[in-house]
Amino acid sequence: MEIQQEKSESKRKQLPRYAAALWLFLQCPVSVLIVCPTQKAADEYARPIPTTLPGYMLQSVVVGPNDIPVLTDAEAVIADPQLAVMGIMAHGARRRVVEAFVAGLQKMDAQAAPRYYEYAYRTAAPLARRLLEEIMSSTSWPVYSPFAREHYGRGQEDGRKEGRNEGRTEEAVRMLLLALEVRGIEISDEIRNRITTCTDCEQIETWLRRALTADRADDVFLPEEPSL
Repeated sequence: MEIQQEKSESKRKQLPRYAAALWLFLQCPVSVLIVCPTQKAADEYARPIPTTLPGYMLQSVVVGPNDIPVLTDAEAVIADPQLAVMGIMAHGARRRVVEAFVAGLQKMDAQAAPRYYEYAYRTAAPLARRLLEEIMSSTSWPVYSPFAREHYGRGQEDGRKEGRNEGRTEEAVRMLLLALEVRGIEISDEIRNRITTCTDCEQIETWLRRALTADRADDVFLPEEPSL
């Protein structure tokens, strides 16, 4: 899944490679979902993407503004907050959409609501972000007062960032071990321990990319070049 803000021919050419690599790795059907905040971008990514591999043409699944309903009722936001977040991305220039979103957040679970606001804010266009900030500043929701946003929010974000990094590393380790198993590459206990104790996610992902095409462990775990 990808979110694409605008047309990009280089990105279009990359998508078939992503899909093919994942298909080879997982050995199961793969679909590429593209979510676009503008209909112009959605129409572009909806076109079939040809490749230089004979017979291989990628048809992505595309979701654009025409596929996302306009939610202007707080109860509808509460009933489907994930859809409401996508609505802010696609229709956030409409004040009624943002007002309904904020009204719905204030009635949601206090633990979940800030996360939906964060997701919506990150994917929103500049105009929608300004509307969100303006409307939120007029509410009594304490998490979004200037002081709380600066101090409480910073601590929350630091904790979430650390948790995301740990989760990303754990998932990369799992995918690497699975890739080695699928490729039939045997590894020693020493290498397995090296993988499972590594906390450098970028290093693990480097090994994972090599494992997708390697035939031997030596091709995956190349000696590290000494730093100059």
